Amino acid sequence: MPDETKQEQTPEILNEEEVQARFDKSKEKAKKILEDRDKMDRFLERLEKKLKHIPVVGGILSEIPVLIALVKAFLEKRYLEIPIGSVIAIVGALIYFLSPIDLVPDFLPAIGLVDDAAVLTLAFKLVHDDVKEYKAWREKNKA
Repeated sequence: MPDETKQEQTPEILNEEEVQARFDKSKEKAKKILEDRDKMDRFLERLEKKLKHIPVVGGILSEIPVLIALVKAFLEKRYLEIPIGSVIAIVGALIYFLSPIDLVPDFLPAIGLVDDAAVLTLAFKLVHDDVKEYKAWREKNKA
């Protein structure tokens, strides 16, 4: 019986509903920031700075530079072959990643980026094909 009580008291850090709710909230912020090019540019700059302070990232976090490049290409109207909903999903996930206030604080060693990765994974599932097409376009259009 003590084990069951202990298990009930341990909160689940990352449940799907919480990840989805946080992602949805970030997408709402993304819609607003996409309307202001200056804010969007400053946001992308802050995001790139944060990436420089994260030691070797793998998995979904390694896709962040590609996502940033895709958003920049979209904003600069060099790559428009992506639905606006996908751009909003990407920016929403990046907003969550950059936010210092999230489910698991980023400064916690080893687990601080777990929730960020969960939100990014959810977004990436939605936009995977669009990112794949962007990568192919980028490779084809290298100068």
